[in-house]
Amino acid sequence: MTVGVTVQVHGEGIVNAQTAALEALKLDEVPRKLLEHDATLWGAHAESEAAIRLGWLDVVETSRQFLGPLSALKDAFAKEGVDRVILCGMGGSSLAPEVICASAHVPLTVLDSTHPDQVRTVAQGDLTRTAVVVSSKSGSTLETDSQRRVLLEAFTAAGIDGKQRIVVVTDPGSPFEELAKNEGYRAVFLADPHVGGRYSALTAFGLVPSALAGVDVASLLDDAAAMLSTLGDDDNAALHLGAALGADKRDKIALNADGSPLVGFGDWAEQLIAESTGKLGKGLLPVVVDNASPEVTWPAEDVHVIRIGPEAPALGTSVDGTLGAQFLAWEYAVAISGRLLGIDPFDQPDVESAKKAARGLLDETPAPEAPLFVEGAVEVYASPGWIDGPGTLTAAVSSLLATVQPRGYLSVMAYLDRLRDSALAAVRIPLARKTERPVTFGWGPRFLHSTGQYHKGGPPIGSFLQITGLVTEDLQIPNRPFTFGTLIAAQAAGDAKVLAGHGRPVLRLHLTSPDGLRQVLEALS
Repeated sequence: MTVGVTVQVHGEGIVNAQTAALEALKLDEVPRKLLEHDATLWGAHAESEAAIRLGWLDVVETSRQFLGPLSALKDAFAKEGVDRVILCGMGGSSLAPEVICASAHVPLTVLDSTHPDQVRTVAQGDLTRTAVVVSSKSGSTLETDSQRRVLLEAFTAAGIDGKQRIVVVTDPGSPFEELAKNEGYRAVFLADPHVGGRYSALTAFGLVPSALAGVDVASLLDDAAAMLSTLGDDDNAALHLGAALGADKRDKIALNADGSPLVGFGDWAEQLIAESTGKLGKGLLPVVVDNASPEVTWPAEDVHVIRIGPEAPALGTSVDGTLGAQFLAWEYAVAISGRLLGIDPFDQPDVESAKKAARGLLDETPAPEAPLFVEGAVEVYASPGWIDGPGTLTAAVSSLLATVQPRGYLSVMAYLDRLRDSALAAVRIPLARKTERPVTFGWGPRFLHSTGQYHKGGPPIGSFLQITGLVTEDLQIPNRPFTFGTLIAAQAAGDAKVLAGHGRPVLRLHLTSPDGLRQVLEALS
C-alpha cells in the first residue's frame, strides 16, 4: 500500500457529476482556501462554527507534542506490569482508536456502552495489569463519566489506587480537566479545542489510547503529513473523493472495507459522514457493508458503493492508502462534500435532542408504557399511526418493512450487550434483501454519537427498528441516583421519542428473557 491516498471513480453518472463539481471547486480556489482555514467556504450560516473547527488541518504537527510524553507513560506503565488498556469514550473518542488498534493488531478494550452486563464484563477483567483512558471532549459526557465511576470503584475494591491508573483526554478548561487535576489522576492530555470530535482521529483522542496500547502512532502522523502535502493541489485525491461524495445523486454511501487491512474503518467513516452531513433535511447516509451485502452485489440507483482498498467496484469509487493518510483524506473530503451539499459539516444540531430526552426521562421516571402485545419473550411497542393494534411478531416486522420508502432506508438499533449479543448484527443482510433498500445497524447508545444525527436531521426517509432487553442484573453507578439499566432504558426511550416526534415509524421489540433474542433473530432473518 502506498503512502498517501489514491481515488478511482467508475460509472458515467458519478464521473460526470464529480467532474462538474471539481471544475467548480477549482474555479472557486477551494483547495487553497481550505488549507488557509477560510471559514467562509460553507456559507454565512456556517462561518462562526467553521472558524473554530478547522484545527484538524494542523494536527499532523500539533499532535507530535504528545509522542514523547506518551512513550514515557507507556514505559512507566510497563515497569509497573500494566499492559491492558481500557478506553472509555463515545463517538469519535472511541471509533478512531478502535480502528487504529485493530488495524495494527494491538489489543484495546473499548467501553462505549451503558448496558450493565457489558460494563460489568469490562470492569471484572484483570485490573492488576489495567490502565484506563477516559476520553470526553466536553468533559460532561454522561456515559463516559458513569463508566469512569464504576471502574474507579472496581480498582478500589481490588486494592489498587485507581487514580494512578486513569489517564484523561479532554479539551482545555473542561469540567473533566478540573476533576482530573483535583483527583490526582495519572495524566491529563489536552486536545485541540478547535477540532470537532469526529475529526479528532489524529489528535490526542485517537493517539493517547492507541499509543498506550502499543501502536506506533508517529507513523500515522507521518503518513498524514504526506497526505497534507498534497492538499493544496487542484487535483488532489481527497478533493476528488469529496466531489464524488457531494455531487452525485446517489446519497446512500455503501462503505465496503471487507478484506482491507484497515479493520473497522467503515465504522469510523460512518460517524464522520453521518454526523457531518445529516442535517437540514439533507445528507449522505453511510451504510457499513461487506462483499456479500445486497448494497454491493446489486446496488440501488441511489447507492454509491465505496471500496476501501485498491480494487474499484464496476460502478462506484475505491479509496486506497495508509490509515493516517486516509483519516486526513476523508476528513477533507467530507468537509468538501458539505460545501457541495450546502450544509455546515462541523455542527451536530440534532445529537443533543436524544440526550435531552433521555435526561428528562431519568428525572421524571414516567410510568411504564403498555406493550401493544406480547409474543413469547418479546414485548412489542410502536410509535403511533402506522400499525394496527395487536398481532404477531412477524406481522409487526412486516408492517415496519412496509413503511420503508422507495428511496428510504431501515435502521436497526440494538440497545443490548454487543459483546454477548453480537449475533444480532447478522440480521442486517436479510433485512436488506427483504426490503431491497439500504439497512444500517447500530449498537446503542454508541450510534447516538454517530448516525443518530442523520436519523433526526437528515432526509425524513428512515424507518426504525429498536431492540431493547430486560436487565436481569443491574449495576449501580456510584454516587448517581440511577443505575446503568435505568440509563440505557432512558437512552432508548428518549431516542424513540425524538424519532416519533419527527414522524418516523419506530417499532420496538423488548426482550424479556434470552429466548427473546432467538425469537427476534427468527423473525428478522
